[in-house]
Amino acid sequence: MRYLLTYDLMESVRVTNQWLGSTARAMCSYPQLGLVANPAIQLTAAWGEVMERSFARMVAKPSWGISTIPGTDGRDHTVSIETVIDRPFGNLIRFKVQGRAATGRKVLLVAPMSGHYATLLRSTVVSLLPDADVYITDWHNARDIPVSEGKFDIEDYTLYLVDFLRAMGPDTHVIAVCQPAPLALAATAYLAEEDPEAQPRTLTLIGGPIDPDAAATDVTDFGRRVTMGQLERYVVQRVGFKYAGAGRMVYPGLQQLASFMAMNAETHSKAFTNQILAVAKGQAKDDDKHNKFYDEYLAVMDMTAEFYLSTVERIFKNREIAQNVFTVNGKRVDIGKITTVAVKTVEGGKDDISAPGQCVAALDMLTGLPEEKKASYLEPQAGHYGIFAGRSWRNKIRPLVLDFIDANSGVTQAKGAAAK
Repeated sequence: MRYLLTYDLMESVRVTNQWLGSTARAMCSYPQLGLVANPAIQLTAAWGEVMERSFARMVAKPSWGISTIPGTDGRDHTVSIETVIDRPFGNLIRFKVQGRAATGRKVLLVAPMSGHYATLLRSTVVSLLPDADVYITDWHNARDIPVSEGKFDIEDYTLYLVDFLRAMGPDTHVIAVCQPAPLALAATAYLAEEDPEAQPRTLTLIGGPIDPDAAATDVTDFGRRVTMGQLERYVVQRVGFKYAGAGRMVYPGLQQLASFMAMNAETHSKAFTNQILAVAKGQAKDDDKHNKFYDEYLAVMDMTAEFYLSTVERIFKNREIAQNVFTVNGKRVDIGKITTVAVKTVEGGKDDISAPGQCVAALDMLTGLPEEKKASYLEPQAGHYGIFAGRSWRNKIRPLVLDFIDANSGVTQAKGAAAK
């Protein structure tokens, strides 16, 4: 009960701040106050507007906002989102481009379950859609999943990926971003032994902690310093009365967000100060750079407690993937069993979450894979976000990934032509 009340206290603080923002904005926006020559009024209204929007976004799942893409025939093609597999903890969804012939590239984007929704990869999806048929893992907010649906840990996550790949077929190309990279590697190895015909053709691992000890970061240092007992006592909480998952033990998204913000407090503080000034001067836009970024960044989701704790203990502390001793349902998953799936790793030279060396470690573990089916790329000036959604992704990494897919699937050129 203590944890349940703590969860509700966090939600109460969020609602209070949202209310304070809306109140300040409303009170300082009366036309009569325009006669008062005091900039504090405009600044307070601007502060309220930014505050209200920011705290409201923390409980709203962002929309994909992908309605059309341009085709090579000069037409815009409608994009519809279809649910291929519907599961309690996450769906497999497809971005179906209407009126377009198959591109020859069927891509599964494995989105992180690390506090943000899969929409964090919206720009990645948009960049791939003109040249590929794109599917993505759409993980659900744990606060909205009833306790009756049971547990969900990293083994369950791995088995979800296995089922998604079986449903998509063997001509799939997997791109795993950040947190799921080690589990995507494990799912591929699982299929290599249990169902070889369902293996993907290629596996691209982007900025993932395959071996967290290969290069230290604040994230890996945290994993070493904090004990599992401390995490269970001070981090894990029980979902409050407001949501369908009331009573479920979770790692709250709001708590994760606080950690994210604290890591770069000065940068975020400056960004919000500049935005308040821009709003006060009438220079801000609903879809300006600040709002586009923070509308997504502030939208957080809860993770099941067992998923968060098993990730910390088994991936970071015990390094089960790195040491090739990871098990699923009591059966060891041997990375060395991967013999036909081409694997590429991508890292950013300025990545402060999964530092260079952590992801490329996967290649040494692939003892059964021929060297010609291994590839790696390091983008020296890219940070963590840039390697899958920023300029580095768009201009350098994306073309390399598509070339890698083509080189290992028989596709010699992009087939983005629309059906006439």
